[in-house]
Amino acid sequence: MSVEVAALDPKIIETLSGISTATLTTVLLKKGLRNVWMRGTRPLKPGQPRLVGRAFTLRFVPAREDLATPASWSNPISTRSAIEAMPEGVIVVADAMGCTDAGIFGDILCARMAKRKVAALITDGVVRDGAGVIGTGLPVWCQGNAAPPSVAGLTFINWQEPVGCGGVAVFPNDVVVVDDDGAVLIPAALVEEIADLAAEQEAQESWIMGEVEQGASLPGLYPPNAENKARYEASRKKS
Repeated sequence: MSVEVAALDPKIIETLSGISTATLTTVLLKKGLRNVWMRGTRPLKPGQPRLVGRAFTLRFVPAREDLATPASWSNPISTRSAIEAMPEGVIVVADAMGCTDAGIFGDILCARMAKRKVAALITDGVVRDGAGVIGTGLPVWCQGNAAPPSVAGLTFINWQEPVGCGGVAVFPNDVVVVDDDGAVLIPAALVEEIADLAAEQEAQESWIMGEVEQGASLPGLYPPNAENKARYEASRKKS
């Protein structure tokens, strides 16, 4: 049975889909949030689209021999059960503690996630059956591939509870934006404000880039001083 996840305003999705994770980290930094970029979250396949969605969390801990067994895959609390609880459109964030010698998911599990219309899988760990995972069409960001299964190095604990992924605290219903530069976390309570600020930041930086392309020097332009801020605002009014 799917877990209830708060709907994300389509306008916010549209706005954030047009903003790079680089810009988002700058905006979040200005709000005092420095630790928002999930380390080790690299695109498994080049050219994956920028995606925006609510976080659906998975938690792994180190393998313990009496728990991390192939038989555990049939338990009520298992990665298989977690997948069946994933609502459409979520971005799955899996805390694999940075483990790179046991793949948390392979092609069959990723194929099921794709069928359930999960937006993406983000993990600070690795996947197995790399070519098969790419073939499912599920966008994945991770640290690469490993042949051994998850139970070779990890024990699955639960879903939809706070986790740490790539050194970042992620809570269910937080918002994740991911692109070629990796995954960035936006706290749920700040999503609307950050989307508005980031849209303005992106517009201003586009104007600055235009000035640079015309030969302008950087001091007083990036960041803009009062004169250049006024010029930017005037250009906004004309557009």
